[in-house]
Amino acid sequence: MEKTDFSNITACGENCTGCKKKIDGSCKGCIESDGQCEEWAGSGGCPIHKCTRENGVPFCGLCRKFPCEWLVNKVVWRPDVVGELTALANLYRQETL
Repeated sequence: MEKTDFSNITACGENCTGCKKKIDGSCKGCIESDGQCEEWAGSGGCPIHKCTRENGVPFCGLCRKFPCEWLVNKVVWRPDVVGELTALANLYRQETL
């Protein structure tokens, strides 16, 4: 079984590998730009990225405060963000411990 490359997983649990926006150059990538991606340019950077860095985790599912209402209210484009991040965190723990 191939292990997941967690170096391409963003703070909100997206995987940048094969991302259309990144491939076409319209996004530098959350990880590479340290949260300064185009979609958050007008607000000083991605608040989710900033939050994970402040809490010392690579993505939200690993945060001791997860799941938090703040995250659910921010990541409105993914209705099951808590379930997805929980599964990702479980996979991370399986593959890295």
